Amino acid sequence: MDRVIYTAMSAASQVLNKQAITTHNLSNVSTVGFRAQLAALKAVPILGNDMPTRTMVTATTPTFDSTMGAFNYTGRELDVALAEDHWLAVQLPDGSEAYTRNGAIQVDEDGTLNIKGYPLIGDNGILTVPQRSQVSVSTDGTLTALGAGDQPTTIAQVGKIKRVHLERNEVIRGDDGFFRVTNEIRNTRGEVLPDNPDTLLMSGVLEGSNVNPVSAMVDLISHARQFEMQMKEISSADENAQKANQILSLT
Repeated sequence: MDRVIYTAMSAASQVLNKQAITTHNLSNVSTVGFRAQLAALKAVPILGNDMPTRTMVTATTPTFDSTMGAFNYTGRELDVALAEDHWLAVQLPDGSEAYTRNGAIQVDEDGTLNIKGYPLIGDNGILTVPQRSQVSVSTDGTLTALGAGDQPTTIAQVGKIKRVHLERNEVIRGDDGFFRVTNEIRNTRGEVLPDNPDTLLMSGVLEGSNVNPVSAMVDLISHARQFEMQMKEISSADENAQKANQILSLT
């Protein structure tokens, strides 16, 4: 009976993990540039000195949905969107580089451009603009700024946003929502990737999340039913074990 119990237990545990992933995706249905996390399961037989008698369920390497989200017009100068397989680069607290599709660029009190609080990287490092200046972005990522009270003729270029081209299989998703390059890409192309001059930006537009809320809700219901089924298997196995013990006690 323990074979049935442990097999059902492993399946129930992975169903809970899938439910947590789906819940996380659903909570980010309105997050700019969010890529839905996917979970895949596989059967793994337990091998030993005897014949394999149990097959457990385990999660495979987590991946993400790479489909494009809907583009939403905002009209804000520092909202940008990119074509498929192109990314913006940000600097993490440890100094490493990460990538995102979130184009909602903000300016902090020091004039540093950032995304979700992480500095935005340009062609020459972290991008900064004069405080209280009016900033605009061109299609090639060039940043221009007009100081407060200055004449329109004094507009000047202050930097250029770094744009990176990476295929779907060249990046892995982190728990913080940012993406990193795979070890293979890091070994062949280096820790810091160069700017891609062919990438165009769309200013005043943001890419929305690619999570389908209806599908996510259906998945949650499916996960709940799968979990209940596994719990019923465990309960049935326990009842069978108790009845078997009763029969053995009579003999």
